[in-house]
Amino acid sequence: MRAAGENARYRWLRLALMALAWQVSAGYAQESPLSVEVATKPGSKWVAKETRGLAQAFDGVNVREDKDLSRFGGVTSRREKATGFFHTARIQGRWWLVDPEGCLFLHRGVTSVNRLNTDAARAAFDGKFQTPQRWAESTTDLLRDHGFNGLGAWTDTDAMRAAKQPLVYTKIWNFMSSYGKKRGGTYQKPGHTGYPNDCIFVFDAEFEAFCDEYAQQLSKDRDDPWLLGHFSDNELPIKEDALKKFLALPEGERGHQAAWQWLRKRRGNHATIDDIETADQSAFLEFMVERYFLIVGTSIKKHDPHHLYLGCRFHGGALRLPEVFRAAGRHADVVSVNYYHAWTPDPKRMEMWASEAKKPVIITEWYAKGVDSGMGNTSGAGWLVKTQRDRGLFYENFTLGLLASKNCVGWHWFKYIDNDPTDRKADPSNTDSNKGILNNRYEPYPPLLESMKAINKRAYGIVERFDQDAAK
Repeated sequence: MRAAGENARYRWLRLALMALAWQVSAGYAQESPLSVEVATKPGSKWVAKETRGLAQAFDGVNVREDKDLSRFGGVTSRREKATGFFHTARIQGRWWLVDPEGCLFLHRGVTSVNRLNTDAARAAFDGKFQTPQRWAESTTDLLRDHGFNGLGAWTDTDAMRAAKQPLVYTKIWNFMSSYGKKRGGTYQKPGHTGYPNDCIFVFDAEFEAFCDEYAQQLSKDRDDPWLLGHFSDNELPIKEDALKKFLALPEGERGHQAAWQWLRKRRGNHATIDDIETADQSAFLEFMVERYFLIVGTSIKKHDPHHLYLGCRFHGGALRLPEVFRAAGRHADVVSVNYYHAWTPDPKRMEMWASEAKKPVIITEWYAKGVDSGMGNTSGAGWLVKTQRDRGLFYENFTLGLLASKNCVGWHWFKYIDNDPTDRKADPSNTDSNKGILNNRYEPYPPLLESMKAINKRAYGIVERFDQDAAK
């Protein structure tokens, strides 16, 4: 009995020392400046990036975990008018989501909360969860335990919504790409749908009627308070030179005809491509983007007037174009951005997004991949780092930048589970990379999750500290 007791004490001591070592390694017991070595892809040069973790954010002063949250995850001490559904509010210069009970709310979610379909992944799933219902409960508990209150795009919302204590979810509908599939002419690109000459079919005479009919399926969840809102598409090709691209389409294309009609109305009947100036391109881009948001947004609100229209997940070069955000903001409730190639969010760019749109912003994709996962990490746009601890530090650094912004109302990490290289049906951007909070056999990455938990569980307190510091 004595030996067994000693063994138990040794095990307890060993676990305690491991926990202390993790706290030190994760930065919670240090205040010194941090840097993380990052690369853009395997084989590229490693570059040190200045990094701010939670321990460095407030000169080592502890921010306590948030308490007294609503069932949705809003902060009960700060309330606005309750409408029974999510809405937005700008309070003392900061944008917020407001939950159905009227509590101020920030959406912290994970995308693609779904099951893998390869043989090995199914075997791991069966051994760990047995049923989809148990998986949904276990996954909900895991996310809640680490401070997440939401679910991003491409999630099995039917399974996850059935959990005993569900998470606030979103839906993605793919209006334009679904129309393109029916119409013909689209093709697969890494991460999103491709269109002829990067020209979406927004000028097709049939597009408006298609959207109205397609949006009828949104009415199924129109009375569900756990639904935050709808994404209309993902990463549409929104190019600075859209006018020239549309004009270069075949003459029989409605987009080609609409572009010429627009240009000659603006510049006269004898205008040619050589007459196009920068101001013309900017004006046409705003016109084209607004037409998309007007058509799709009207259809969404007609069939589901209760939930937020969350935009179409802008990406790439569109993120530097004010006219794109002006157009979107006239019809969307929140502007969504897939934010890559930034180690730290650019406060000036985020301010531009919100000031042009006159709406808040939600970051709907971002991630880093770890070399220590053993994966190839050749696919996808996220940063490459060396360890899971570095992935966690990226999460801390990036979300602290988002919380410091008064225009960001949440974020969705991409994604729930790592790519499975044996999945031959995967999108080209999701083939062999460490993007998940779990590996592709449903095993978690503790260093990453601990950093996520540290920020997520203190999000409202961190905002309060940032706002207090800004007011000094």
